[in-house]
Amino acid sequence: MSATKKTAAFLILVLFTFSTPGCLEDLVDEVEIYQGETSTVTMEIVHAESAANATLTYTIEIELYHDAAPNHADSFRKHAQQGNYDNATFHRIIDDFMIQGGDFENNDGTGGYAYQWYGYCDGEAMSQASDCSSETLYTLPDEANNNLTHLPCMLSMAKTSQPNTGGSQFFIMPGDITQHTWLDGIHTIFGKVISGCEHVTTLSEVATDGNDRPVVPVIIVSATASE
Repeated sequence: MSATKKTAAFLILVLFTFSTPGCLEDLVDEVEIYQGETSTVTMEIVHAESAANATLTYTIEIELYHDAAPNHADSFRKHAQQGNYDNATFHRIIDDFMIQGGDFENNDGTGGYAYQWYGYCDGEAMSQASDCSSETLYTLPDEANNNLTHLPCMLSMAKTSQPNTGGSQFFIMPGDITQHTWLDGIHTIFGKVISGCEHVTTLSEVATDGNDRPVVPVIIVSATASE
């Protein structure tokens, strides 16, 4: 990918992501979060107008790094446990870059939020959840300085250009890239596709319109978290 294409792709990622979510490090003990080092989420994905008329299902297994990004991994896992990602789409796909989804509110990149209170409201640190005007404004604290890099098959959090604004939207790098170095230390990596990354690569190559939206929807039929 050329430097110009990388720059354009990065700007697209920042400007078109408006998810929200949150957590202060010193408040971690005040919210119940998963205590294991890793867990897994399995996604069943179709490329069809609906799950009912799909002829092929793509299965991917994601390992979440709770030790490296405890808040991001916890929120993602809990969204999966509650079925919030079921029937959500990958609303933006860019070949040689990533597939992005997780906007369970609007399916267009304008919605989504952290599963619970993690200390931030629309990117602003607040001492308690009651200070935030709406649960839909809950955002996550950045955990990008965890020594993980944007290599093939990695799972990372989408956010706005402002810090601490990650929510429920995420993106996955396909298996045929090298490394998106310009995202390292900015977007939080919190997992990796450990099975089925070839399907991510396949889905990253689907036809899209001028807004990088798949012409035929790419739908998360189900997301199931391990116990």
